[in-house]
Amino acid sequence: MYFKNPEQDGNELQERNTDGFDNTMEALLPTLHQQRTYDYVLVADKVEDQDHPKFLKQVAFIDHLRKKNMKVTKIVHDDKVFYGVRAPKEIFDKYRYLLKVSDACNWSGDRKCVIIPHSTRIRVVHYILHHTHINTGENLEELQKKGVFEATFCLHERNKQKVLKQKWARWSALCTTQPVDDVRSYFGEKVALYYLWLGWYTILLVPAAILGVIVFLYALAFFNTSPLIKEVCESDTVMCPRCDKWCQVWQLRDTCTYAKVSHLFDNEGTVAFAMFMAVWATIFLELWKRHKATFVSKWKVFDWCEEEEELILGVVNDPDFHPKEFRHSYLRSTLVLVLVTLMLVLIIGLTQALVVFRVVAAVQLSEGTWEFVRDHANTVAVMLGAVLHYFTMQVMTRVNKAVAFKLCEIEKTQSFAATERSFTVKMFTFQFFTLFSSLIYVAFFLGRINGRPGSYVRISGKWRLEECHPSGCLTDLFIQMAVIMLLKQTLNNIFEFTVPWFKSYFRRTTTKRLERKCGHCYKNACREEEKMGHDPCDICKLRDWLRNYDLNDVNSFSLFNEFLEMVVQFSFTTIFVAAFPLAPLLALINNIFEIRLDAIKMVSLERRLVPKKTNDIGIWTKVLEAIGVLAVIANGLVIGVSSDFIPRLVYRYHYGPCANGEADVHCMKGYINDTLSTAHITDLSVRNDFFPSQLITESGFNVTQCSYKDYRNDVDYSLTSQFWLIMAVRFAFVVLFEHVVVIFKFIAAWFVPDSPMLVKNDRLKDKFSRLKEELQDMKCSQSTDV
Repeated sequence: MYFKNPEQDGNELQERNTDGFDNTMEALLPTLHQQRTYDYVLVADKVEDQDHPKFLKQVAFIDHLRKKNMKVTKIVHDDKVFYGVRAPKEIFDKYRYLLKVSDACNWSGDRKCVIIPHSTRIRVVHYILHHTHINTGENLEELQKKGVFEATFCLHERNKQKVLKQKWARWSALCTTQPVDDVRSYFGEKVALYYLWLGWYTILLVPAAILGVIVFLYALAFFNTSPLIKEVCESDTVMCPRCDKWCQVWQLRDTCTYAKVSHLFDNEGTVAFAMFMAVWATIFLELWKRHKATFVSKWKVFDWCEEEEELILGVVNDPDFHPKEFRHSYLRSTLVLVLVTLMLVLIIGLTQALVVFRVVAAVQLSEGTWEFVRDHANTVAVMLGAVLHYFTMQVMTRVNKAVAFKLCEIEKTQSFAATERSFTVKMFTFQFFTLFSSLIYVAFFLGRINGRPGSYVRISGKWRLEECHPSGCLTDLFIQMAVIMLLKQTLNNIFEFTVPWFKSYFRRTTTKRLERKCGHCYKNACREEEKMGHDPCDICKLRDWLRNYDLNDVNSFSLFNEFLEMVVQFSFTTIFVAAFPLAPLLALINNIFEIRLDAIKMVSLERRLVPKKTNDIGIWTKVLEAIGVLAVIANGLVIGVSSDFIPRLVYRYHYGPCANGEADVHCMKGYINDTLSTAHITDLSVRNDFFPSQLITESGFNVTQCSYKDYRNDVDYSLTSQFWLIMAVRFAFVVLFEHVVVIFKFIAAWFVPDSPMLVKNDRLKDKFSRLKEELQDMKCSQSTDV
């Protein structure tokens, strides 16, 4: 078959090259759908020199596919060569038979299918392509790295793609339910379970978001009547300078606004909310297991084992296949452990660098010319640190991924599923430290290791460490979380959608030219042939292949990136939620758009993912359980150590007016002054820490003493008994909080069964019917033998 000479029209197809490849219509298959199916497409650069190593390796690889009875159609277009690959029926007959006799996969619906689903065809052919080796021992992945093949992809099915766009992958479907069964039929169980999990997570965020808003409104309702805010706003207390050189003594009432904001996120309601969120995380996971069980039972993959399917595919691909044996090397494990430790040290080192940046930035900003920035140097430094932390996260995400891949190569895992699990654990660990190291510093170390006037802790003997506001350190943690969450979610979603959209938009021109060229053919002959189950013409084939080729590339870990993004968000929503009760609300709003964004991207902007069959979200379940445990620990520590909840409690019942029997006085009156200690300027060590110009008030008076937040004796600056009492109560609260919440978590996990009774009974009936079916088959076989 020939087309116009490309020299006559640069937009036209070149001569169809048929040397050694299928040039005739394949024999009729049992079904019309299977007859027109191309399972995979390979794309390579056109090589004119037939003695060139790239050309020889291309031919060798295709030759090996033909030896496996794969049908290959070659079409040359401009400077590209397209190979359409179609697997024969006998490959899928072997696959179905091995499913039937396997231990874990024999409950799958695929073993009884008369028509092999296209998703199954793609999965089988994908395995065969990536486990076909040429004589040099190179496989498809290695050939791609060397430029022998440019791209490999499976094709979108236009009719099903259109249905998914109408039902699901459009912005107008924001508030509609997801067609999970259709997603599973098209993208496979692995993708379907991701969207099922994301939808379930989003639904259960609703009560958490509502309660978070109630806690916020509760704080807002007492905004103007809080005695603590009133005490700060009306105080005449002179505070010590917050930095060196340019910072002067200041009035506590100058931070009235800061105290009001702090009260919104550091009040009694956050304690109950933190306990709720810790239990919520467990209930969410237990209800998810039940929800998932319903669908995997309906999809007949309840007992599915990915490793066993890999074994089946290995036998289908090569009867002489030898599986990798399980191995364990203490040397490799030790090496991986050492490298992981070094990577974590590097990540923590970057966190310390961010701390130094904030300290130095606060000094520089306090010396600036802008009065507002100079007066709020510490707050601005914290916000700049959060922004820098965000950009550091973006860079380290790429570094973490490369290191995790390399560590998996060192481990030499037994199967792809094992590699995926290992990569997930390492990547999440690196990301967790990258994202949360800075938050951990702000939550548990900021303002607690900075020293006191006369004995400040300094970096390199120059810069003082940061201090907390007298109203508490929780506001700094809130600012850090709010900036990171808003930046991460907003910017990530913008780039996640716009970049693939623009790439896809600018690569559509070639396909449109082919549509104009083949307009008459496609509208008449090809549509009629399509209805009758015949192959379309080569121009229509190529147009379909080009349409998929022009989409953005995907790989085996594309879905991993989506999962990682959501699990990190789940971490933000649960681990430090005591400092940011509005986190569930932000997560809910983000997820409503995230579901459609991912759907549009996956259906319309990206090449089709290889459909994978599974019965769970895999190692992510264990990761989520670990996050639930960390949430209990972190929130207990945030409330007990970071917030002022315990000092207020101790003051109310031990040191305050009510504890001393005073009537008609609010129990928290005098609390702010009680948390302050006094530094005397007459002390030589104190005087040496400040310049004389720093000890002059705005009205021009020289101060002889100033206050700072701590529980110290005014004479020898030793820690008071009140400090040690508060410290003891803090640790007692953390232990009590964690035990109570853990007990509630265990009760919730026990109370909610993993599988509904309906699912268990359906599986029981199905097993019984299969046993009867096998017995009937045995009787028929015996009667035939007789």
